[in-house]
Amino acid sequence: MALIELYSDKILDIAANALQPGRLPAPDASSRKVSRICGSVIEVDIVVSDGVITSYGHEVSACALGQTSAAIVAREIVGTRADDFLALAKQMREMLKAEGAPPDGRWSDLVYLEPVREFPARHASTLLVFDAVVDAIEKTSIEQIITSKI
Repeated sequence: MALIELYSDKILDIAANALQPGRLPAPDASSRKVSRICGSVIEVDIVVSDGVITSYGHEVSACALGQTSAAIVAREIVGTRADDFLALAKQMREMLKAEGAPPDGRWSDLVYLEPVREFPARHASTLLVFDAVVDAIEKTSIEQIITSKI
């Protein structure tokens, strides 16, 4: 597959019609991730209640692949259990790096990113939103532990 073929009509459509939720005014945790390979940047905010992500915001400056993965996450993340998102992030990494199966169910649009596995230089931007949300979830857990000890 040629690199130009990676940018399918579906990838470009999802990226072009992406929800731009903006940043949250009072998140439980935030994370900023930058791809050293391409310079893509994402900043995410989350609110977690009883282990469920109840609010999500982001600002993204990325290529079409990073925009597509961020758009799908923005559309589907609210109502997701934090531990389920951690499993999803692992599944995405395995899909790209170890020929694992793509996510299904409400996350099934991530299958459009499966061809990225053939382009390791594009993995970082595609996974950027997952890395940022995982980092934010981990910060939320740490904050909850610290708060409960006070």
